[in-house]
Amino acid sequence: MIAGRSGNYERRKRRVPTTSDNFACARYARGMGDGPLRIFIGWDEREPQAYEVARFSLERHASIPVEVTPIKLEELRARGLYRRGEDPLAATQFTYSRFLTPALAGYQGWALFCDCDFLWLGDVAELRNFADETKALFCVQHDYRPTETTKMDGKVQSVYPRKNWSSLMFFNCDHPSVRKLTPEVVNRETGAYLHRLQWLEDDEIGALPEEWNWLEGWSKRPASGAPKAVHFTRGGPWFEQWQQVDYADLWLAERAAFMATHSLGPDRALQQTSASTEEIESAICSPR
Repeated sequence: MIAGRSGNYERRKRRVPTTSDNFACARYARGMGDGPLRIFIGWDEREPQAYEVARFSLERHASIPVEVTPIKLEELRARGLYRRGEDPLAATQFTYSRFLTPALAGYQGWALFCDCDFLWLGDVAELRNFADETKALFCVQHDYRPTETTKMDGKVQSVYPRKNWSSLMFFNCDHPSVRKLTPEVVNRETGAYLHRLQWLEDDEIGALPEEWNWLEGWSKRPASGAPKAVHFTRGGPWFEQWQQVDYADLWLAERAAFMATHSLGPDRALQQTSASTEEIESAICSPR
């Protein structure tokens, strides 16, 4: 069982569909009111801890059932859904594959994508309040202009319009413009076309408050409490050189809770997780 702030939910495991384009993804197609909220998190073999903490923190704070699926590049290649070549400028293994989210959701209902370097401190259920059928997707519309030349473990820090808009996307998979985002388009088009959301009209992009994709090192710290989702976009505490960043203490506490849950017996794990939960909730509610 996964302990959530408003109750416990059994984790529902899902596989990436095994057929190719126009596939059996439709069997996963459920709207928000007809099943768990479908969430896809990018997975990178360089950052497995980041993924596990992102997933664990999201599930633990969720007040609704969720289905979390990692977007693993090699699995998508094996299934014929991802055919792009290596890109030396790609910062992660899910740089392009994130745009397969609507296809993996069967082009029906709402589905969320986020990078693996997120720490969830809020309830993902609240995103449903923004769902507007006239919009193709919702994201935080940053004007992010980093000054660093490298990030994470030495990757090049690129600067481009609408940077980080695609690091968290709440897709309306039924929208006609989203349905045009086929696996063929994802495999063919440039990074600029995909990440700048050039496949959408501007008025089809809804805006989320910055607290849903709070950029460490860029976003302004709230006067009280904490963001809904912290994004360690420059690099997070799982890298040695990024141990002292904002909210690193909460990420480390969440990792400890995850490790306790997965390495101890169920009774002791619950006790350990509950203690860590109290510590984290106290920090969230306190001015920083």
